[in-house]
Amino acid sequence: MPETPPEPRTAALADPDPVVRERAVRDLRSRGTAELDTLPALLGLFGDPDRRVACLARIAVEELGAPAVPVLQRIRRSGPGRLRPAALTALAEIGGEPLLSERDRAAVERLVRIKLTADRPQPLSACWLYWIAVAGGDQQGIMQVLGLTGPRPVTFELGTAIVDADAHGCGDDEPGSPVGRVFVTPELDGWTLVAGAWCDPCDPELGEQVRGQVVELSARYGRAQAYYFGAQNDGSAWLVAENGSVVRRYKEAGEPDDRLWTLGEPLECERARRAELGLPVPWDDTVREDLDDAEDEWRWEAFGLAPAVAAALSVDPLTIGPGTVVRGTPVIALTPIGVAEGVPRGAYAV
Repeated sequence: MPETPPEPRTAALADPDPVVRERAVRDLRSRGTAELDTLPALLGLFGDPDRRVACLARIAVEELGAPAVPVLQRIRRSGPGRLRPAALTALAEIGGEPLLSERDRAAVERLVRIKLTADRPQPLSACWLYWIAVAGGDQQGIMQVLGLTGPRPVTFELGTAIVDADAHGCGDDEPGSPVGRVFVTPELDGWTLVAGAWCDPCDPELGEQVRGQVVELSARYGRAQAYYFGAQNDGSAWLVAENGSVVRRYKEAGEPDDRLWTLGEPLECERARRAELGLPVPWDDTVREDLDDAEDEWRWEAFGLAPAVAAALSVDPLTIGPGTVVRGTPVIALTPIGVAEGVPRGAYAV
């Protein structure tokens, strides 16, 4: 029996020309005609070889919102099988884990456990990376000090993807908080890292809390630090504590209040880098007005210095790799804000 031809509104979505498919999706979105009857055709584009088409299809399905959820859940239960993976992604994008069935949640957790058997450390790359480093490998104790709850095993790839996505924030009308969860590594070369925007040592609202937590961690474990690094030349910051006291806090992000965050004397690695650049050592880093050429050069150097400071004092998260000595399993955990406000929705590669 011949297949039923596609409806005129969705026929262009199956056109062999990606330009036509893209225009068709854009047309549905612009006219507001992407309705439930177009859902199967749009889901079929989630794996489109043209990345723009696939991305636009996902956005169109997400824009359908709550009315699409029962249809997507039915596809997950009963098929057709070719649409089930796309339906799972769409449910995660629309409402996150609460929209998934117990069966689907169990399947994801089982896949993570399988992936963990061959998981290897990888760099914690993100456009804006915030992290706390604590000496030793007491993952549970560190989470207890920080008030983190609900730890769930993840692969390095999944943890890094979540950290990067959360760092981009979410809209005011979107559920969840971008500081609602963190990625807690296993012990890496003698250090445990806690990564996520909640760890920002110079955040206007959370900075003093982070300072207190790093001080407490250093009192318990001897050494603890917090860092910020903007990969697009957006600045750096570091906070270093030892044995319950702040040794150094420094920020260079091109903001008027940068100097107000300065505490303590310059670190040896800061002094060494200035000497390498031929800049005066020591120097007054609390004064930023009317910078001379030397201090202007240092300001631009310090913009990208956080990874080097971390490498000198603990572990540079950008260079984690196959040679890193690992003990334990990485997890994603909720911050107190995440418990109260939830976490952003989204689908991530395991």
